[in-house]
Amino acid sequence: MFVRGDQATTGWVKEPYAYGIIGCMKKTLHIDEPLLREAKSATGAKTDTDTVRLGLEALIRRAAYERLRALRGSEPGARGIRRRRSSPARHSAA
Repeated sequence: MFVRGDQATTGWVKEPYAYGIIGCMKKTLHIDEPLLREAKSATGAKTDTDTVRLGLEALIRRAAYERLRALRGSEPGARGIRRRRSSPARHSAA
């Protein structure tokens, strides 16, 4: 275990996670086994944790898409965007 100078004398660590923030937590969830099995096979996940994580990420992406879709056409003064490329180049038959 890594011991800082302050901890050796006071027994208290001022910066216990100097290397980063831990972003995990344990939760107890009640999920139907058949539903979890079906989700695991659909996603190809190996663990229950990966299955839930992938499901939550998909839910977040879906919500972001719906928010973006709701904005479609909501700016009345918007002008068309100029294309970066001109029409596709023609290939000559050689």
